[in-house]
Amino acid sequence: MRFAPSPTGPLHMGGVRTALYNYLFARAHGGTFIIRVEDTDSQRFVPGAEQYILDALDWCGIHIDEGIGAGDGTSVESQGPHAPYRQSERKAIYLKYALDLIASGNAYYAFDTAEALEELREKAEAAGGKFAYNFEVREGLETSLRLPAEEVKARIARGDQYVVRFKMPENEDVVMHDLIRGEVTINSSTLDDKVLWKSSDELPTYHLANIVDDHLMEISHVIRGEEWLPSLPLHYLLYKAFGWTETQPLFAHLPLLLKPTGQGKLSKRDGDKLGFPVFPLRWISPEGEISAGYKEDGYFPEAFVNMLALLGWNPGTEQEIFSMQELVEQFSLDRVSKSGARFQPEKARWFNQQYMHTKSNAELTNEFIPILLEKGIAWERDKIERVVGLVKERATFVNDLWELSSYFFVAPIVYDEKAVAKFWKGGGGENPKRIAALRDMLAGEVDFSAAHLEELIHSEIERREWPMGQVMNSLRLALVGASMGPGLAEICELIGKPETIFRIDNALGRL
Repeated sequence: MRFAPSPTGPLHMGGVRTALYNYLFARAHGGTFIIRVEDTDSQRFVPGAEQYILDALDWCGIHIDEGIGAGDGTSVESQGPHAPYRQSERKAIYLKYALDLIASGNAYYAFDTAEALEELREKAEAAGGKFAYNFEVREGLETSLRLPAEEVKARIARGDQYVVRFKMPENEDVVMHDLIRGEVTINSSTLDDKVLWKSSDELPTYHLANIVDDHLMEISHVIRGEEWLPSLPLHYLLYKAFGWTETQPLFAHLPLLLKPTGQGKLSKRDGDKLGFPVFPLRWISPEGEISAGYKEDGYFPEAFVNMLALLGWNPGTEQEIFSMQELVEQFSLDRVSKSGARFQPEKARWFNQQYMHTKSNAELTNEFIPILLEKGIAWERDKIERVVGLVKERATFVNDLWELSSYFFVAPIVYDEKAVAKFWKGGGGENPKRIAALRDMLAGEVDFSAAHLEELIHSEIERREWPMGQVMNSLRLALVGASMGPGLAEICELIGKPETIFRIDNALGRL
């Protein structure tokens, strides 16, 4: 299996899904997962994009067996037996194969200039048609199919720019098999003669490079996006032209990821409009434009991967939460949908919440401590773990832990007005006096454990025949600033006796 991205920008979540499905299929069948960078489009190359792709796959837990990023990521030896893996470093390979196709009559030289082709397009459109570089026109253009062989040699020798085009056969039914979509038949007369190699930069186009590389790297299966389905007839015909049909890989074309509302492919514009990322990691473009990432937005990589896996594939059961190993064990192409998969941002948040709940308190504490330190808070680790355990069930992201537990670490300076009116000022105005009495009792306690305080506070309220709800909520208001949080006794134990007394005094003074 190979994942072959182009370093033309950040890796879209649709690209991550393609990488994931390749990875899962390779692992499920004891295969090899290769990363090959298809950087033959020199015009669209973006600095930093290749490293971004590798960092994104690493964050997702998609481990590379061979190719760019394998081993230490630098030495050819560590990358595997089919090095090099950047197509720009393999450029010397491709011309030979382009020339082989010319020699076998399956390709030809074309010397048409961009200006000449644009003129032909304009004429066709003016006549109400559309220009196609195909069997109907190629014999009459500036190609080696019309020009004498000596003139072709002379043009090449003097440095005239040219391309090598595939000679699409006329009126041939190309029967293809897709592992997801089944049998597909296309007549070759509907296809044009694609460019395979360009003398301007001495680089192949995607069509030639990926066929040659897949053959040389012994790729057995190609799983790629639906947008490449129209190219499949050409690729089938290239394998036939090279005589490689017996080793031709099996193909599977994945459905598109669709935008949450309306029609069409999920794009960055949809994310910007509706407030969700479409990239795994934050991306800063060469121009300084910042795009959000799932990692920086607080998503766990396992949740992101789990969510992506189910966008277009289903296990045939009600199970929704999968470890990577479970995905490997259950993934199969026959359960990949033919139709597009609609992305729902709220479902992505749901997945993260499920993983939030299954994380241990220790794991979440490791991620919460840096947030606390940024706020100048340094608590004992065991107390932080207890706080995390008390509030994590209501959290979706690690960042939510602060909002849900800030009252443990910082005394309130403002108090919920509705709670003040209902509890503190309720009960005939007696509640502040009752809280003051509880404060004096607590000040004299040596045992400040939650179990002891729970029994002590309830017993005192019952002994004095105070209204339990009024007094408990007034005490909670003094400690927390609102009607929220876990048991009061646990809060008292965790913040400690001095802080408990301070907060009650503060509330008595302020309210």
